[in-house]
Amino acid sequence: MAPVPPADPDYGLADRLGAGSMVFYPRRDDSPAPPGAADHAIEVEPGVLLGARFYEQADGAPTILYFHGNGEVVADHDDIAEFYRDIGVNLFVVDFRGYGRSSGRPTFATLVSDAAPVAARFHAILDARGFTGPRFVMGRSLGTQPALEVAANHAGRFAGLIVESGAGSLRRLAGFLGLDPEAGEGGELVRAHEAKVRRIALPALIIHGEQDDLIPLSHAAELYDLLEAVERELVVIPGAGHNDLLWVGAAPYFDAIERFVERSGH
Repeated sequence: MAPVPPADPDYGLADRLGAGSMVFYPRRDDSPAPPGAADHAIEVEPGVLLGARFYEQADGAPTILYFHGNGEVVADHDDIAEFYRDIGVNLFVVDFRGYGRSSGRPTFATLVSDAAPVAARFHAILDARGFTGPRFVMGRSLGTQPALEVAANHAGRFAGLIVESGAGSLRRLAGFLGLDPEAGEGGELVRAHEAKVRRIALPALIIHGEQDDLIPLSHAAELYDLLEAVERELVVIPGAGHNDLLWVGAAPYFDAIERFVERSGH
């Protein structure tokens, strides 16, 4: 008898156990796009729009679809986008529900499920504007979850996955919610999610701070192990924590991204 494939992860379980109040820290922001950037609205279900900002420089350059971290909004990347510009990369940053100018209320289930319509709209926008360079998906911290969803289930037109300061497993979240990550509903969720991550076939770059005390480095190593079937690289930034990683290690951070998009985009 053939083995039974794992069920799709029931991410709504996290919401039913109160993940919304524990996980999300939405922040509103309506600031206009700076020169050289353009704002977009992405409909993820009828009446629910996510805000996005596209920092573009060249239609033949690589473009990264970027899901940011918790408590962050697209406007926080107005300055950071300059670093991407310096390495010849277009940056397309998307807010979650309830963040920035997005409507709706954030939940763990929609954090993941919104990734599909976001990826579809991302491709449509680039296609309409004649962008021909390779496309990548990236998630930082909380944004790792939608990035993994894209890489696992909607990877067709992407050349690679980048994860920064993220966790690939849900074992820690299960523990926070009072679930046993090895048994019962908690175990089912963890196993189904990890099976999804193992299906990822895109080359991957994982960047993590050595001194990250919010999502410890061991979580990056765990994700590295889960991605055993693909070409992947783990870059550890010495002395960096969770929220100062860019400033402590900007040079190795962007060197790693530049090398990765050059190598994986061909």
